[in-house]
Amino acid sequence: MNAKTVRTPLLSVRDLRKSFGDREILKGISFDLMAGETMVLIGPSGSGKTTVLRCLNHLEEPSGGAVMLDGETVGGSFIGTGGAFVPAGARELAEQRRKFGFVFQRFNLFPHLTAVQNVAIGPRKVLGLSRAEAEARAERELNRVSLADHMHKRPSQLSGGQQQRVAIARALAMEPSLILFDEPTSALDPELVQEVLDVMRELALEGMTMIVVTHEMTFARQVADRLIFMADGYIVEEGAPEDIFTAPRQEKTQNFLKHVLHR
Repeated sequence: MNAKTVRTPLLSVRDLRKSFGDREILKGISFDLMAGETMVLIGPSGSGKTTVLRCLNHLEEPSGGAVMLDGETVGGSFIGTGGAFVPAGARELAEQRRKFGFVFQRFNLFPHLTAVQNVAIGPRKVLGLSRAEAEARAERELNRVSLADHMHKRPSQLSGGQQQRVAIARALAMEPSLILFDEPTSALDPELVQEVLDVMRELALEGMTMIVVTHEMTFARQVADRLIFMADGYIVEEGAPEDIFTAPRQEKTQNFLKHVLHR
């Protein structure tokens, strides 16, 4: 009998904790993410979803636990149970962060640069590509998000949806191992939301590894490979989206979905 092939997670999160002063925001978050998987985090505001994303690539330093990407501990390590955190060096952490793309709620584009310049600056400054190489990569990624006709416009000349698509292209241009999306449509007018979700849906179909925090329940149900419902700093429920949407097991999940789905 042939031994079963064991897949190794791209990302492993174990007992992730984060406190701000006396306030504990994350209370022991653990999950695995496989390469090519789309995971969506849902839950009420203040449940800790954004903090999870920010702790994964150490935009916020965790208070405890471990994040492993490709078998390597991100940001340093904790020694023993409840032990001291030993941080990685600045250069090592910078190298690790390159593997994470991050798309923020608000687009964080440089207002004085064109779309192609905004996308090319990371490959030039961080990856060391030549101007020509970086701009060629930027043009490729802007094409990928359907912005071929807007490459030379500044952010002020673009709609909110177009600006967010530039931000997605910027993340893609760094060729990360995975992309973290922090409520990428929450700052958009309702009529612009779908164009951003369509790009994300295409990325999921292409096999991009993604973790998405969103309140867009239709997207979560249709696109996620796995859904996590968070509340009060915990993972309350985790599973296939259809299972959670049709038959949530936990009362907190049931109440949240009744509220957001108006049923």
